[in-house]
Amino acid sequence: MPDQAQPNPEPTAPSEIGSFLLVAGGLAAAFGAASCCALPPLLGSLGLGSAWLVTVAWFAAPHRIALLIAAVLSILGGSSIFLWRRHIAACTPGAVCARTGTTALLTIFVLIGGVLTVLGYLYA
Repeated sequence: MPDQAQPNPEPTAPSEIGSFLLVAGGLAAAFGAASCCALPPLLGSLGLGSAWLVTVAWFAAPHRIALLIAAVLSILGGSSIFLWRRHIAACTPGAVCARTGTTALLTIFVLIGGVLTVLGYLYA
């Protein structure tokens, strides 16, 4: 019997993964920038404990401005790459940018990252 080669699934393009990594990095940077002053009152008003944020805030406080800049650049860069791939470039039906769950997840990450960035800036 001859070997029947099965077609390999198409690899994910670096820009599709890159947009998620940029947004996730922006979300992490925004979390670090907001951990000192914005998140404890927000979590406390929701009835959640925020004592664990002291350690994160202690490490992130000296780098707050750099974290805010990184958060803004990462969130804007990741979302613009994703939107460019989705609307301008040809988004094939099987691609990551065509899945509604992926789009919803990225939108949630961008919104949470944006809110944390604004709160980190206002309380800095």
